[in-house]
Formats: sequence, C-alpha cells, structure tokens
Amino acid sequence: MARQKGIIKLKGTIGDITFYKTKDGHLAREKGGIDASRIASDPAFQRTRENGSEFGRAGKAGKTLRTALRTLLLNSADSRMVSRLTQTMVKVIQADLTNERGLRNVIDGEAELLAGFDFNITGKLGTTLFTPFTGTIDRVAGEISVDLVSFVPANMIAAPGGTTHFKIISAGAEIDFEAETFVVSSSETAILPWDSAPTAAINQLNAVTPNSVSSLFLALGVEFFQEVNGRMYPLKNGTYNPLALVQVSGL
Repeated sequence: MARQKGIIKLKGTIGDITFYKTKDGHLAREKGGIDASRIASDPAFQRTRENGSEFGRAGKAGKTLRTALRTLLLNSADSRMVSRLTQTMVKVIQADLTNERGLRNVIDGEAELLAGFDFNITGKLGTTLFTPFTGTIDRVAGEISVDLVSFVPANMIAAPGGTTHFKIISAGAEIDFEAETFVVSSSETAILPWDSAPTAAINQLNAVTPNSVSSLFLALGVEFFQEVNGRMYPLKNGTYNPLALVQVSGL
C-alpha cells in the first residue's frame, strides 16, 4: 500500500494498480492475489476457507447487533465502529469450544467478551460517566435495567466544550444471532442541565421476552446538547456521545 502524492489524486484501476481514497488519505496498491476458484477448492486453502466462513459469520452477527441498537447508534458511533465490532465478534466466535474450526459461531462462543465494547471511540463511556451505576439482566423476568444514584452532573460527567445539557440513554436487547432477529426496548431521561445541581436518582427498565433463550445486552450512554436561544441542539452532531455495552448475558 502506497500513499498518493501530488496535486491530482486518482481513483479506480490503471493496469495492475488500484487507486482509492480512505480516511487516511489517497492510497494506491498493486492488484493481485490468488484466483478465487483455487481458494474455494484447493486443500491448501482449507484454513483460509474456515477463517473466511467465521469472519463472514462475525460480520453478520455484528450487523444484527448494530441494527438492534440503531436508534441509539444514530448519535453515538465512530467511523470505524463497524470494523472494530467485527473484530470483537471474531474473538467471540473463536472462543467457541463446541464446534469445529470453520463452524464456530456466536451462540456457542463467549458473547460476554462484548461487555465493555465502546461504540464511539471518540467518546468512551468510562472516561465520560463517572457516577456509579448498576446494570442488571434478569433473564427470567425479561428485565434489563440500569440504576444511577443521584449525582452532580458537572462533577460526574466529563462533558465536551460547549455542553449545556445532557441525557442518559439505555437499551436492552435480546438477540438471536442464528435467526438474525431481535427484541429491543430503550429508555432515556429528559434533557437535563449540565450544572452543579444534583439530579434525581435515575432508574431505567427495558423489557424483553421473559425466559428468553437468546443473548441479552444492556447498552448505556450519554447524549450531549447545547442550548441556543432556548432551543436544544445535539452537540457537534453527537461526535462525543459515549455508548457502551455494560452488561452481557450469553447462553
């Protein structure tokens, strides 16, 4: 991979060189690789086929999780979140000790490895929200909840410059990765002032299916706002809004 220099930047393929644009700038790379039919049938590429199968499965699982949490992710995700989530899903699949390599999956893997995943690397939950909270997943009752004690926003939330207000958001998701289906519910506080006045205790309950046999997730986040002439605007289009998986219950 090489970086393009000069005034004119190219896109497309010329001969064996492909020119393209990424977040890191205009790049170029030599076209090449092994014929796809050989990879699909040659015994020498058995490991490659197995890895490809599991990577594809990880991509589908990540998409299902992202779709379930789409409402929250619209304001709380970085540009490389999809690839980061897929990489983590690969680790979940690789933790499957039940199935043979190439057939491993999320359901038989360790979904708990997703706990702590930050959807927005620009604004991480752990470096933004400092007030203690308790996340609970009650599989029998179908209740996914989070409780925050009363806190002083200016002391316990590290807000980006320009913040005047915020709200706490959460979601409970029940996901069947095999069927690529989900049940999700979400909660949010009112838009609260980011100041030195203590908040009330915050209790958010997100209901899913009681006695579910699917993986369960609790996501928690913060959204920042700026008040201008009496109207609330999302601060910098949500660039610094944190959202993370704080509790995970696999099977």
